[in-house]
Amino acid sequence: MRTGDRWLAFGLKPMVFGLCLAPFLWLVWDTFADGLGPNPVEAITHRTGDWTLRLLLLTLAVTPVRRLTGWQLPMRFRRMLGLFAFFYAVLHFLTWIWLDQEFQWTAALADVVKRPYITLGFGALLMLVPLAVTSTRGWMLRLGGNWKRLHRLVYVIATAGVVHYLWLVKADYRDPVLYGIALGVLLAARLLRPKPFTQKPAAMRSVQARGAAS
Repeated sequence: MRTGDRWLAFGLKPMVFGLCLAPFLWLVWDTFADGLGPNPVEAITHRTGDWTLRLLLLTLAVTPVRRLTGWQLPMRFRRMLGLFAFFYAVLHFLTWIWLDQEFQWTAALADVVKRPYITLGFGALLMLVPLAVTSTRGWMLRLGGNWKRLHRLVYVIATAGVVHYLWLVKADYRDPVLYGIALGVLLAARLLRPKPFTQKPAAMRSVQARGAAS
């Protein structure tokens, strides 16, 4: 990464961090300001679930953007986006186990076994745990090539998250379908591997410039 981009990333990191944290702060504000509507538990559940999916999709979008444009800067924020996706997934789970199930572990386990959408969502959360733990550069070096193979689980997790949402809703399917379309585009971008952006060497650009001038 160029020095200018490195400094730009350094300056943008607090802004990206603040933007990722903003939905949580807004949720806290609405909780204390009585702004969650007639069913606060459902509102918290949906908002934390939505932000989990949004941040997962943004994380998945970073690599295709780099391949298509050659822009390296978003790569500096991929880990942060992924960890915030995990953060909202944990909040989503805590909302269910605490506010919905009231820490009744036997009843909660029965729900995991009985309800497919909960089974899928719980499985996605469990798969997110090793990705969050191994997101550091140290783990990347320890695992070597296995790190990339492990972190490809994010596609499985995002798919499970979209299907979890689709199975959860009973009438209005618009949001999960939109998430599914976005995920489909990102999966296609990975599978089809469009020709990456390549910057022309300086010597070639100089020759072309002289040719254009003449």
